Amino acid sequence: MGEFGMYLKDVTVKNQVGLHARPATFFIQKANEFKSSVWVEKEERRVNAKSLLGVLSLGIVGGTNIRIIADGVDEQAAVDSLVKLVESAFAE
Repeated sequence: MGEFGMYLKDVTVKNQVGLHARPATFFIQKANEFKSSVWVEKEERRVNAKSLLGVLSLGIVGGTNIRIIADGVDEQAAVDSLVKLVESAFAE
């Protein structure tokens, strides 16, 4: 982990289908815009937020609480923009 530790936020997934199919694709594309390592955590499971298979494997449906964690130079921007994306219910 980086010198300054990590940056993280909890967010509730608002859209009905959750992080499946298109929303998951938007999510990982956004995560991949950042240099930091980014993870998504649901209950005790943590996956790489830049991996579509990883994110899909969590089976995140609407109403689920997830934690978004980043570690690196742009960790705060990474977490904040992913939280914003989730909170917007992927209405892009």
